[in-house]
Amino acid sequence: MTMSWSELARRALAGEVPSRDDCRRVLHAPVDETLALLDAAFTVRKHHWGRRVSLHVLENAKLGACPEDCGFCSQSSKHQPEGSPSGEAPIETVDELVAGARRAHAARAKRYCMVTATRGPSTRDLDVICEAAQRIRAEMNIELCASLGILTEAKAKRLADAGVGRFNHNLETSERHYGQIVSTHTWRDRVHTVQLAKAAGMETCCGGIVGLGEHDDDLIDLAMSLRELDVDSVPVNFLDARPGTPLAGRPQVDPQYALRALCMFRFVHPRTDLRVAGGRELTLRGLQVMALYPANSIFTQGYLTTGGASARADHELIRDAGFELELVGGETVPADPDAVSAMAPAGRRPSLPQARD
Repeated sequence: MTMSWSELARRALAGEVPSRDDCRRVLHAPVDETLALLDAAFTVRKHHWGRRVSLHVLENAKLGACPEDCGFCSQSSKHQPEGSPSGEAPIETVDELVAGARRAHAARAKRYCMVTATRGPSTRDLDVICEAAQRIRAEMNIELCASLGILTEAKAKRLADAGVGRFNHNLETSERHYGQIVSTHTWRDRVHTVQLAKAAGMETCCGGIVGLGEHDDDLIDLAMSLRELDVDSVPVNFLDARPGTPLAGRPQVDPQYALRALCMFRFVHPRTDLRVAGGRELTLRGLQVMALYPANSIFTQGYLTTGGASARADHELIRDAGFELELVGGETVPADPDAVSAMAPAGRRPSLPQARD
């Protein structure tokens, strides 16, 4: 007898890891069962997160000319996509990074993430990020994340000591599929950086991208690997293939499949901060609100090199669906579109749209 979606939710809440067959069932659930599947995922989400939604803001602290060859990314120096950032922009100043944190705080974001397009942070980059982190923590109540590429033990410790509470380093896809997407470093290199961040005392943010040409088993492998790593946050991105990158021409992820993927990740990660990330607006379009039933956090004010929903639009999304904003420490407040209606976009972005990371 086929297990019901509600039974899958019950087992997830009991701490049981879904079988691979159950994960495949979720990924291929009939469209007519979408609402029942979302309701089951929401049962799990609500148990651990209630109706809380946290906003996260990205700051593109260092743009372009990355030496890595990630096939989805327009910031790689190996690709020449239309409108690509030309050359390496200098890292933002400490003052600019602090100003970005102020904007994120004004948007009622729970977390502010400083991101650089690099293989790993140079000493100079680390100096800037750490000084900015110390100033931000002294001035405002917002959680800090950094995404700076590959770490060493010493660099991870320095970030943690400066007050960076979370480090992002996505696995992107399964180990089997990874070599078809990136060749300048390995999937295991990424796992090692996640482990170093955790050992330094930082929370770990680690997810992937749906739509890289992977098979169902690759997506399931990714979800299971993240569970084995015991990461604290899982951002799920949906590919926005850009002209000039190796993945140009990849078909857009079907919005129904995107929702089912989010549900699958929620069943595998019942307690985890699950974020619907890059590609949300483009992929889900009118179904965006449904992503809040499996996921409990979103990015607002755009991505690293592309625009996205404004803070006002996201506040409206949260308010109209009957959810509430989660701030630092679990405090909740009502979403307030009018209070953030004048918010400017976050981060530095080129004038033409690029692939999101």
